Amino acid sequence: MDRDERLRAETTAVWATVICFVLGAVVGGLLLRGDARPLTGEASLAVPAATVAGAVAAAAFLASTLMHRRGETTPMPRWQAVVSDLSTGAVTIAFGAVTAVGVLLAAEVLAAGLEGLRLAAVGGGILTGVASAVGGRFAFGAGVELRTADLAALLFGFLVIGTLFAMVTAADPRWWEANFSQLGVGWAFNGTLVVAGLLVATVGSYIGRDLHRLLGDGALGRVAAVVALWAVTGLALAAVGLLPLHRVPVPHDIAAFASLVLFVAAASWTTSVVPDTPRALLLTSVGVGVLVAIAVLLWIPFGLYSATALEAVVVGLGLLWMATLVRVLAILVPVGSRPSARRTLRSHA
Repeated sequence: MDRDERLRAETTAVWATVICFVLGAVVGGLLLRGDARPLTGEASLAVPAATVAGAVAAAAFLASTLMHRRGETTPMPRWQAVVSDLSTGAVTIAFGAVTAVGVLLAAEVLAAGLEGLRLAAVGGGILTGVASAVGGRFAFGAGVELRTADLAALLFGFLVIGTLFAMVTAADPRWWEANFSQLGVGWAFNGTLVVAGLLVATVGSYIGRDLHRLLGDGALGRVAAVVALWAVTGLALAAVGLLPLHRVPVPHDIAAFASLVLFVAAASWTTSVVPDTPRALLLTSVGVGVLVAIAVLLWIPFGLYSATALEAVVVGLGLLWMATLVRVLAILVPVGSRPSARRTLRSHA
């Protein structure tokens, strides 16, 4: 893309942002008619504003995808096009969820700093418009050319935003003395895990796309195994949110353990499929494994920190490994779609 094309794309993104603001402001203002509302609490403006902003962001991503990548699946066989379309749908939902939870978290922060603030339809509509514009701008930009690294960053950002929102709205302020599962009493953390599971599965689909672009149809069996492992890992993570600890403790623990084991299996198999395993990925894989082992040893025999701290360390190291993987793939993988020559996954022509 040359300079003129980049400038035209930027102009289009600006107009998309304006449209997102107008849609958010108008719909938000209509939903917030009546008496002035507080930022959070009962009858607040946070939930309507988050709902509108999330819907606008999802629509912006979908519109951008249709504008810039409409014909990408045309030369693909049906199975490959279906996988691509399902991934697009999952990312659309994810952008809406990330924007909505981000607005809810921002409302909690603003409510703490602006105690007693109440906004009527006009003020609430403008605030909703701003939130819609910010979420819509990022979502529209992602639709132009969505990379695996962008999805990994979205997963990381959503986990941070969702967990922080669950923390600030937790019923028990001392939840951290046990583990993160204690946040599952409310919907915020459970919902975060469900959407995060969807994102993990989608990241796996895009990792598979990158590996296919790199290795071709000859490696479809191994690539399909990569996608399947990440899909069941995401399913297990979503199950952790769907099976709260305080309601079904045994199934919750099984799902949590399964998600950890499956993540390790998916990461190991993916590393083995990447050709001539790059040194950066190999060093990161070994280093993360060693650090996780050390963290567990410091927790069980010595009890230097709580299970919550161990969970945070393990998740952080897992995301670090994933960040390295997608960066390596971004360097190795050729640009452009690679339609498969196979009419089905099992066929050879």
